[in-house]
Amino acid sequence: MRTDLIQLLTAAMLAVPGHVGVTAGTSGSPAIAAGGSTCAGPTALAATRDGNLLFIACAGDSRVAIFDLAGNGVTRSIPLPASPSGLVLTKDGARLYVTCAAAASVIYQVDVGTGRILRQFPAGHTALAPVLSPDEQTLYVCNRFNDDVSFIGLRAGREFRRVKVQREPIAAALTPRGEHLLVANHLHAGRADGDVAAAAISVIDTSSGRVLKDIALPNGSGLLRDLRVSPDGEYACVTHVLARFHFVPRTVHLGWINENAISLIDLRSLTHLGTVVLDEVFRGAANPWAVAWSAEGDLLCVTHAGTHELSLINAPALLEKLNRLPARFGPPVPAHYERFAHYQMPRHGPARSRAEVPNDFGFLTGIRRRVSLEGLGPRAIAVVGRRAYVAHYFSDSLNVVELTAGHPAVTPIALGPHREQSFARQGEHWFNDATLCSQGWQSCASCHDDDARADGLNWDLLNDGAHNPKNTRSLLLAHQTPPVMSLRVRNDAATAVRAGLHHILFADAPPEVPAALDAYLQSLHPFPSPRRVNGHLSASAKRGQRLFFSARTGCADCHPPPLFTDLAAYDVGTAGDYDRQSDRFDTPTLVELWRTAPYLHHGSAATLREVLTTKNPNDQHGTTSHLTPREIDDLVEYLSSL
Repeated sequence: MRTDLIQLLTAAMLAVPGHVGVTAGTSGSPAIAAGGSTCAGPTALAATRDGNLLFIACAGDSRVAIFDLAGNGVTRSIPLPASPSGLVLTKDGARLYVTCAAAASVIYQVDVGTGRILRQFPAGHTALAPVLSPDEQTLYVCNRFNDDVSFIGLRAGREFRRVKVQREPIAAALTPRGEHLLVANHLHAGRADGDVAAAAISVIDTSSGRVLKDIALPNGSGLLRDLRVSPDGEYACVTHVLARFHFVPRTVHLGWINENAISLIDLRSLTHLGTVVLDEVFRGAANPWAVAWSAEGDLLCVTHAGTHELSLINAPALLEKLNRLPARFGPPVPAHYERFAHYQMPRHGPARSRAEVPNDFGFLTGIRRRVSLEGLGPRAIAVVGRRAYVAHYFSDSLNVVELTAGHPAVTPIALGPHREQSFARQGEHWFNDATLCSQGWQSCASCHDDDARADGLNWDLLNDGAHNPKNTRSLLLAHQTPPVMSLRVRNDAATAVRAGLHHILFADAPPEVPAALDAYLQSLHPFPSPRRVNGHLSASAKRGQRLFFSARTGCADCHPPPLFTDLAAYDVGTAGDYDRQSDRFDTPTLVELWRTAPYLHHGSAATLREVLTTKNPNDQHGTTSHLTPREIDDLVEYLSSL
C-alpha cells in the first residue's frame, strides 16, 4: 500500500473518537478512551419493520442511537448503564432488547417510545446476538466466553435453559418457524496439530434445547462473525476466514495465507452446501464481517471490515450456481485425501465441483458488485427496502448505500461530533485494517482476531525456519514479556510487530503505523475469566491456587506473578516431531489462559487437563504426576481463573 494512502487514512482516523483499552465489537468490551473521552463504536443495527427507524448500538459511549431513515439523521439516543453489544426489536417496534456484554452481562428491555428501561435480565459472559422467537416469548442470547446459549422466558422474566455449544458462540439466527436456532462458533474447539481444524455451526432444537448436530465448515474455517437466514428459510449464510494453515507463508498473494469467505448452509437438509471465496485473483477482500439478505431474497450483502467494502451478491444466481455443481468431481478419493482437498493450489478455470469452489477466485464473477465504502471498519449492516445501512466501527459513521443503481451511490453520515483520536485507537484500527497488506488479503486480525488474541491454529512461519509449525499466540502482554514467540526469535514485541508487517502482510508502512500498533497492544487488558464467581476465585480455584504456589508442584517457580512467567526458556518435554532436540521453549504468561486453547507450542493439548496429565508424564513442566484427580481439577480451575 502506498505511503500517501496510509497518511490519508491516518488523517481520517485522527478526526474520530478514540479509546485506549480492549476493543469493542464482538468482544463485547466497552471502548474506553484516554482522558475519559469515548468513541461511538457502532457494533450492531436493528431496523423497524415499517422502515422508519434504525437503532444503532454504540458500544463506545454506552447508548443506542435512533436514526430517522427518512431524515437521514440521529434524532435522539437512549443512554444505557453499560456498553451495548447486540440489538433485537419486537415486531411492532415498541420494545428493544439490548445485550450489554460484560463478565456478568445484562440484557435490557427498553421502551422505544420513552427510552425507559422496563426490565433487565442477567446473562452470561459477553452476551451477544440476541434473537427473539417468532411468538416473542423467548429470547435467545449467545454467551461467548461461557460457550453456551441462554434461553430466556420473557413472560416469567428469567432464564430457563442453557445450551452448551462448541466454542465462543458469536452469532445466531432462527429458522422462520423457530424450530432451529443456528449458532456460529467463532473458533474451532480441538487440537491444532492434526490435519483438520475448523469451526462449526451448531444447530439447536429449540423445543428440546438439544444440539441436533454441528455442521462442519471446510478445513481452516475460523473467526466466524455473522450468520443470517434467508427470507424463505431455505438457506443460511455465515462469514468467516479460510486459513491455509498447512502452507508455509512465503507470499500473501492468491490467498496463500488466508482467504475470506462465506459459507452457505442448506436448512432443508441441515448440511453445508458450499463455501465461496470473496477474494479475486489480484485483490483480497479481507475480514468479512456482517451479512444481510434483502427482504426479497435477491441480494446477499457482506461487509469487508478489513478493506472497507461491501459485496452485493446476486443470491439466486449464487445458489443456482452452487446447486448445479456436484459435491465432488471425478472418482471417489481416499478419506485421508479428503482432509486436504482445500489445500490444493487454485485451479485455472471454473470449479468443477462444490469442493473446488473455495479455490475458484472467479466464482462470483458477473454475480457480485464490490462497493467501496466511505468509512473505516464496516461491522454491522441492515437492509431496509432497497437501501443498505452500514455502520463503521472506527470512523463512527453510517453509510447509506443505494442498492438499485448499477454503481451504488454511497452517502456517509457522521454519528456524532469529531473528537481527537488517541494513538492506541489508531493502532487498533491498523491492527484490523487490511489496506496495509499487499492486495488487501489480510490484516493482523486475520490470525490474531480483532482484539489481538489468537485463531487457535498452527502456522509454519519462516521466523524460525520452515516445517516446524507453532500455535498462534495471544498478543496480550507481548510487550511486557520479552523475548517473543515460542522459540524467542524476536528480542521484543516491537521488533516482532515490524517483522510481521514486512513478512506477513508484505506491507511498506511508514514508522507511525508500527508505533501505533505498539501503543494499541500495550494498552490491552485481560478479560475477567468466566470461571470466577462474582469476580472471585471459587472454592476449587482457591485450593488450586495453594497447589500452584506450593513446593509440591513448583508451578510458580517458572510462572511467578504478576506476569506469571519468569521470561526464561526451557526444555519442558513437549518437543514434537518437527522440533529439534536443542529447542528450548519460551515460558508463556498464564494470564487469560482460559481463552487461549489449544495449548503448548504446537497446540497438541486441547485442554488444560491434558497439559497437566498426558502431556506431562515426566513432570517437566510442573510436578503433577502425583496429584489426585481432584487436585488436578482444582489446579485446572485455578489456571482457568487467571
